[in-house]
Amino acid sequence: MTWWQALILGLVEGLTEYLPVSSTGHLILAQRAMGLEGGAADAYAICIQSGAIIAVLGLYYRRVRRCCVGWLHKAKLIKQPDQQGFQLGLNILVAFMPAAVVGVLFDEKIEQYLFGLWPIVAAWFFGGVVILAVAWRRKGNAGSNSGTNLESITWRMALAIGMIQCIAMWPGVSRSLVTIVGGVLAGLSLSAAVEFSFLLGVVTLLAATVFKIHDAGPAMLEAYGWQPMILGTVAAWLSAVIAIKWMVAYLKKHGLAIFGYYRVAIAIVVAVLILSGVIVQMS
Repeated sequence: MTWWQALILGLVEGLTEYLPVSSTGHLILAQRAMGLEGGAADAYAICIQSGAIIAVLGLYYRRVRRCCVGWLHKAKLIKQPDQQGFQLGLNILVAFMPAAVVGVLFDEKIEQYLFGLWPIVAAWFFGGVVILAVAWRRKGNAGSNSGTNLESITWRMALAIGMIQCIAMWPGVSRSLVTIVGGVLAGLSLSAAVEFSFLLGVVTLLAATVFKIHDAGPAMLEAYGWQPMILGTVAAWLSAVIAIKWMVAYLKKHGLAIFGYYRVAIAIVVAVLILSGVIVQMS
C-alpha cells in the first residue's frame, strides 16, 4: 500500500463514517478502484476507524466524561455522582449489545455473502429511499428539536436502536443511517438521534476495531507496515472532525433528505459502471 492509497482510504473513512451514506460501502468501492483486496485490506479499512473514534471523543469530550464519571461513581471509585451520565452510558451499552452478539456469530457469513458491489448498491438505494421517506414524514414537524432529548432516552428506546443497528452489518446500509433513523422513529429529536448515533458509534467501532486487530492485525502489519496505518488513522481523524461539524451544523437548518438523494444517485452511478464493465463485480 502506497502513502497516497493510505491517505485516500483514511479520508474516505473519516468523511463517511458518521454521515448516513455507509463508510464501508465507500471504502470497499475505493479499495476495488485501487486494486486493494484480501484480508489485510479489509482489516486495514476497519482499523483506521480508530481515527473516527478519536474525533468523537474529542468533539463530545464533556458528554463522554459525564458517562465515565457516572460509571466510576457507581463502581465507588470516585465520590462525585452523575446519574444522567451513568444512565446515558448504560443506554449506550444496551444499544451496543445486539450488534455485538450478531457480529460475533455471523461475521464470517456477512463478509462471505454481503461484501460485494451489488449488495452494496442495493443497500445504498433502499437506504436512500428510507431516508427520503423519513424526511417526508417529518415535514411539518417543529424541526430537529421536536422529540425526546438525549437525557430522556429510555432503555427500551436504546434497545430498539441497537436492534436496528444490526441491519448496518450489511455494507452499504450505514450504521449512522439506521441508528439516526431508528432514533427518530423511537421518538428522539433529530439532534438527539444524531448525537446518540455518534456516541454509540464510539463503542461499536471500538469493539469492531479491537476484534479485527486481534483477528487479522499481525497479517495486516506484515503486509503494509505501520506507516500506512498511522497515516490512514490521522487522515480519518481530521476528516471525521470536519464531517461531524458540518453535519451537525447542516442538520440544524436542514433535514436528512440530501443524504437520501446522494445514496440513490451513487447507487445508480455504480450500478451503471458495473453493468458497463468499468467496475468489475467482486467475487
